[in-house]
Amino acid sequence: MAKFLVVHPVGKELTLEIAAPMAKAIKANLTADAYWTQSTYVRGEGRLYCEWDAKDAQSIQKIVDKAAPGFPTEIYKLENEFMVQSEDFR
Repeated sequence: MAKFLVVHPVGKELTLEIAAPMAKAIKANLTADAYWTQSTYVRGEGRLYCEWDAKDAQSIQKIVDKAAPGFPTEIYKLENEFMVQSEDFR
C-alpha cells in the first residue's frame, strides 16, 4: 500500500470534543483499501494532518465523503523512495 498525507484546513479552533465524533466515523468506515494511521493538529496553521495507508487517493476520499460529507480534504501521495528514517544514516 502507498502512504498518503491528508490535509484538512479546519481552522484554529479545533478541539478534541469537536474532532472525536468525526474521527470515530472515519474509523468505523475504514476498509482494506484505505486505513487511517494517525493525525496531528497544527493550531497555528489551522490544519489537521492525517497519515493514511491506502491503495489510492480515491479510496481515502470515498471514506471521508461517507463519514464526513463536505469535510475539506486535500490528499497527497507520499513518494516511497523519499521515506527515510534517521536510523538510515547511523
